Amino acid sequence: MLVAVLSDIHANREAFEAVLAAAEAAGAERFVLLGDIVGYGADPEWCAERAMALAVQGAIVLRGNHDEAVGNPSVSMNPTATLALEWTRRQLGAETRAFLAALPLEAREGDCLFVHADASAPADWNYVLDADDADRHLAACSARVSFCGHVHKPALYCTAPGGRITPFVPVAATPVPLLPQRRWLAVMGAVGQPRDGNPAAAFALYDTENAELCFLRVAYDVERAAEKIRAAGLPASLAERLARGR
Repeated sequence: MLVAVLSDIHANREAFEAVLAAAEAAGAERFVLLGDIVGYGADPEWCAERAMALAVQGAIVLRGNHDEAVGNPSVSMNPTATLALEWTRRQLGAETRAFLAALPLEAREGDCLFVHADASAPADWNYVLDADDADRHLAACSARVSFCGHVHKPALYCTAPGGRITPFVPVAATPVPLLPQRRWLAVMGAVGQPRDGNPAAAFALYDTENAELCFLRVAYDVERAAEKIRAAGLPASLAERLARGR
Protein backbone atom coordinates (compact mmCIF):
# COMPACT_ATOMS: atom_id res chain seq x y z
CA MET A 1 0.00 0.00 0.00
CA LEU A 2 1.18 3.50 -0.81
CA VAL A 3 0.61 5.81 2.16
CA ALA A 4 0.88 9.61 1.97
CA VAL A 5 2.19 11.04 5.25
CA LEU A 6 1.92 14.77 5.85
CA SER A 7 2.20 17.13 8.78
CA ASP A 8 1.90 20.76 9.85
CA ILE A 9 -0.73 21.94 7.38
CA HIS A 10 -1.21 25.11 9.44
CA ALA A 11 -4.41 26.31 7.81
CA ASN A 12 -2.69 26.75 4.44
CA ARG A 13 -5.40 25.67 2.01
CA GLU A 14 -3.32 26.22 -1.11
CA ALA A 15 -0.48 24.02 0.15
CA PHE A 16 -2.86 21.36 1.49
CA GLU A 17 -4.75 21.13 -1.80
CA ALA A 18 -1.49 20.88 -3.75
CA VAL A 19 -0.17 18.06 -1.57
CA LEU A 20 -3.42 16.10 -1.70
CA ALA A 21 -3.53 16.42 -5.49
CA ALA A 22 0.11 15.34 -5.85
CA ALA A 23 -0.36 12.38 -3.52
CA GLU A 24 -3.48 11.22 -5.33
CA ALA A 25 -1.74 11.59 -8.71
CA ALA A 26 1.11 9.43 -7.39
CA GLY A 27 -1.34 6.70 -6.44
CA ALA A 28 -1.61 7.16 -2.67
CA GLU A 29 -4.17 4.75 -1.23
CA ARG A 30 -4.13 6.01 2.35
CA PHE A 31 -3.48 9.31 4.10
CA VAL A 32 -1.89 10.03 7.47
CA LEU A 33 -2.04 13.57 8.89
CA LEU A 34 0.39 14.04 11.78
CA GLY A 35 -1.27 17.11 13.28
CA ASP A 36 -1.16 20.89 13.35
CA ILE A 37 -4.02 21.19 10.92
CA VAL A 38 -4.64 24.76 12.08
CA GLY A 39 -2.58 27.72 13.30
CA TYR A 40 -0.68 30.43 11.39
CA GLY A 41 -2.65 30.30 8.12
CA ALA A 42 -5.87 31.89 6.89
CA ASP A 43 -8.06 28.83 6.21
CA PRO A 44 -8.41 26.89 9.48
CA GLU A 45 -12.07 25.94 8.98
CA TRP A 46 -11.55 24.66 5.43
CA CYS A 47 -8.46 22.66 6.42
CA ALA A 48 -10.17 21.17 9.48
CA GLU A 49 -13.21 20.21 7.41
CA ARG A 50 -10.98 18.59 4.77
CA ALA A 51 -9.16 16.64 7.49
CA MET A 52 -12.53 15.52 8.87
CA ALA A 53 -13.56 14.28 5.43
CA LEU A 54 -10.29 12.35 5.06
CA ALA A 55 -10.81 10.78 8.49
CA VAL A 56 -14.26 9.59 7.43
CA GLN A 57 -12.60 7.99 4.39
CA GLY A 58 -10.18 6.08 6.63
CA ALA A 59 -7.25 8.45 7.09
CA ILE A 60 -5.29 8.56 10.33
CA VAL A 61 -5.50 12.12 11.69
CA LEU A 62 -3.55 13.14 14.81
CA ARG A 63 -3.58 16.14 17.12
CA GLY A 64 -0.72 18.63 17.08
CA ASN A 65 0.09 21.33 19.62
CA HIS A 66 -1.73 24.03 17.62
CA ASP A 67 -4.80 21.81 17.37
CA GLU A 68 -4.55 21.23 21.11
CA ALA A 69 -4.22 24.95 21.80
CA VAL A 70 -7.55 25.71 20.09
CA GLY A 71 -9.36 24.30 23.10
CA ASN A 72 -6.58 24.64 25.65
CA PRO A 73 -5.18 28.19 25.81
CA SER A 74 -2.65 27.12 28.44
CA VAL A 75 -0.52 25.46 25.74
CA SER A 76 2.67 27.52 25.54
CA MET A 77 3.14 29.44 22.28
CA ASN A 78 5.31 32.32 21.09
CA PRO A 79 3.55 35.71 20.74
CA THR A 80 2.99 35.42 16.98
CA ALA A 81 1.52 31.93 17.26
CA THR A 82 -0.65 33.10 20.16
CA LEU A 83 -2.12 35.93 18.09
CA ALA A 84 -2.80 33.56 15.22
CA LEU A 85 -4.50 31.06 17.52
CA GLU A 86 -6.72 33.72 19.07
CA TRP A 87 -7.89 34.57 15.55
CA THR A 88 -8.20 30.87 14.63
CA ARG A 89 -10.52 30.12 17.55
CA ARG A 90 -12.96 32.72 16.23
CA GLN A 91 -13.01 31.12 12.78
CA LEU A 92 -13.75 27.53 13.78
CA GLY A 93 -17.23 26.12 14.15
CA ALA A 94 -18.34 23.92 17.01
CA GLU A 95 -18.02 20.73 14.95
CA THR A 96 -14.46 21.37 13.84
CA ARG A 97 -13.40 22.45 17.34
CA ALA A 98 -14.80 19.19 18.74
CA PHE A 99 -13.06 17.23 15.99
CA LEU A 100 -9.66 18.75 16.79
CA ALA A 101 -10.10 18.23 20.54
CA ALA A 102 -10.91 14.54 20.09
CA LEU A 103 -7.96 13.66 17.87
CA PRO A 104 -5.44 11.15 19.30
CA LEU A 105 -1.83 12.05 20.01
CA GLU A 106 -0.44 8.95 18.32
CA ALA A 107 -1.46 5.90 16.31
CA ARG A 108 0.15 2.50 15.78
CA GLU A 109 -0.52 0.48 12.65
CA GLY A 110 1.49 -2.66 11.95
CA ASP A 111 5.19 -1.89 12.39
CA CYS A 112 4.58 1.87 12.08
CA LEU A 113 4.07 4.51 14.74
CA PHE A 114 2.65 7.92 13.85
CA VAL A 115 2.95 10.87 16.25
CA HIS A 116 3.14 14.66 15.98
CA ALA A 117 6.15 15.24 18.24
CA ASP A 118 8.65 13.13 20.20
CA ALA A 119 7.19 9.71 21.06
CA SER A 120 8.74 9.65 24.54
CA ALA A 121 6.21 12.24 25.74
CA PRO A 122 3.75 13.16 22.96
CA ALA A 123 1.78 15.61 25.11
CA ASP A 124 4.93 17.59 25.97
CA TRP A 125 5.45 18.57 22.33
CA ASN A 126 9.22 18.03 22.34
CA TYR A 127 11.02 18.60 19.04
CA VAL A 128 13.18 16.00 17.28
CA LEU A 129 16.01 18.26 16.14
CA ASP A 130 19.06 15.99 16.19
CA ALA A 131 20.34 12.46 16.72
CA ASP A 132 20.04 12.68 20.51
CA ASP A 133 16.36 13.63 20.21
CA ALA A 134 15.83 10.81 17.72
CA ASP A 135 17.51 8.38 20.12
CA ARG A 136 15.09 9.42 22.88
CA HIS A 137 12.15 8.96 20.52
CA LEU A 138 13.26 5.52 19.30
CA ALA A 139 14.00 4.33 22.83
CA ALA A 140 10.42 5.12 23.80
CA CYS A 141 8.70 3.09 21.09
CA SER A 142 8.97 -0.40 19.68
CA ALA A 143 7.86 0.33 16.12
CA ARG A 144 10.38 -0.42 13.40
CA VAL A 145 9.36 2.68 11.43
CA SER A 146 8.00 5.83 13.01
CA PHE A 147 6.91 9.19 11.63
CA CYS A 148 6.66 12.59 13.30
CA GLY A 149 6.22 16.24 12.37
CA HIS A 150 6.40 19.40 14.50
CA VAL A 151 9.88 20.45 13.30
CA HIS A 152 8.93 21.82 9.83
CA LYS A 153 12.20 20.46 8.40
CA PRO A 154 12.41 17.03 6.72
CA ALA A 155 14.89 14.61 8.28
CA LEU A 156 15.53 10.89 8.53
CA TYR A 157 17.24 8.94 11.32
CA CYS A 158 18.11 5.28 11.67
CA THR A 159 19.84 2.98 14.11
CA ALA A 160 23.28 1.88 12.97
CA PRO A 161 25.17 -1.22 14.17
CA GLY A 162 25.95 -0.81 17.85
CA GLY A 163 22.86 1.30 18.43
CA ARG A 164 24.32 4.60 17.21
CA ILE A 165 21.79 6.94 15.57
CA THR A 166 22.65 8.04 12.05
CA PRO A 167 20.99 11.21 10.67
CA PHE A 168 20.25 11.88 7.00
CA VAL A 169 19.04 14.93 5.12
CA PRO A 170 16.50 13.46 2.67
CA VAL A 171 16.77 14.28 -1.02
CA ALA A 172 13.37 14.99 -2.54
CA ALA A 173 12.02 12.42 -5.00
CA THR A 174 14.79 9.93 -4.11
CA PRO A 175 13.34 6.71 -2.66
CA VAL A 176 15.02 5.38 0.49
CA PRO A 177 14.84 1.64 1.26
CA LEU A 178 14.14 1.28 4.98
CA LEU A 179 16.38 -1.72 5.63
CA PRO A 180 14.71 -4.27 7.92
CA GLN A 181 17.73 -4.70 10.21
CA ARG A 182 17.48 -1.05 11.28
CA ARG A 183 14.86 1.10 12.98
CA TRP A 184 13.81 4.37 11.40
CA LEU A 185 12.36 7.75 12.31
CA ALA A 186 11.14 10.01 9.50
CA VAL A 187 10.47 13.68 10.24
CA MET A 188 8.04 14.90 7.63
CA GLY A 189 8.66 18.62 7.33
CA ALA A 190 5.67 20.91 6.82
CA VAL A 191 2.89 21.18 4.29
CA GLY A 192 1.85 24.70 5.19
CA GLN A 193 4.92 26.43 6.63
CA PRO A 194 8.27 24.86 5.60
CA ARG A 195 11.32 26.12 7.50
CA ASP A 196 14.21 24.51 5.62
CA GLY A 197 14.67 27.28 3.07
CA ASN A 198 12.45 25.64 0.47
CA PRO A 199 8.95 27.16 0.24
CA ALA A 200 7.49 24.11 -1.54
CA ALA A 201 5.11 22.01 0.56
CA ALA A 202 6.66 18.86 2.03
CA PHE A 203 5.23 15.38 2.45
CA ALA A 204 6.27 11.77 1.91
CA LEU A 205 5.03 8.56 0.34
CA TYR A 206 5.63 5.29 2.17
CA ASP A 207 5.39 2.02 0.25
CA THR A 208 4.47 -0.46 2.99
CA GLU A 209 5.00 -3.51 0.78
CA ASN A 210 8.53 -2.61 -0.29
CA ALA A 211 9.42 -0.64 2.88
CA GLU A 212 10.48 2.31 0.76
CA LEU A 213 10.10 5.97 1.72
CA CYS A 214 10.18 8.91 -0.66
CA PHE A 215 10.21 12.52 0.55
CA LEU A 216 8.57 14.90 -1.90
CA ARG A 217 8.06 18.64 -2.44
CA VAL A 218 5.26 20.29 -4.37
CA ALA A 219 4.97 23.92 -5.43
CA TYR A 220 1.78 25.81 -4.63
CA ASP A 221 0.40 29.35 -4.91
CA VAL A 222 2.47 30.89 -2.12
CA GLU A 223 1.46 34.47 -2.92
CA ARG A 224 -2.25 33.68 -2.71
CA ALA A 225 -1.78 31.99 0.67
CA ALA A 226 0.28 34.95 1.89
CA GLU A 227 -2.23 37.53 0.65
CA LYS A 228 -5.03 35.74 2.50
CA ILE A 229 -2.98 35.91 5.70
CA ARG A 230 -2.49 39.65 5.26
CA ALA A 231 -6.16 40.20 4.38
CA ALA A 232 -7.22 38.35 7.55
CA GLY A 233 -5.21 40.77 9.69
CA LEU A 234 -2.84 38.08 10.91
CA PRO A 235 0.79 38.99 11.69
CA ALA A 236 2.57 40.00 8.48
CA SER A 237 5.56 37.82 9.36
CA LEU A 238 3.39 34.74 8.81
CA ALA A 239 2.83 35.79 5.20
CA GLU A 240 6.41 36.84 4.56
CA ARG A 241 7.98 33.61 5.77
CA LEU A 242 6.04 31.47 3.28
CA ALA A 243 8.07 32.75 0.32
CA ARG A 244 11.34 32.31 2.24
CA GLY A 245 10.50 28.84 3.49
CA ARG A 246 11.84 29.85 6.92
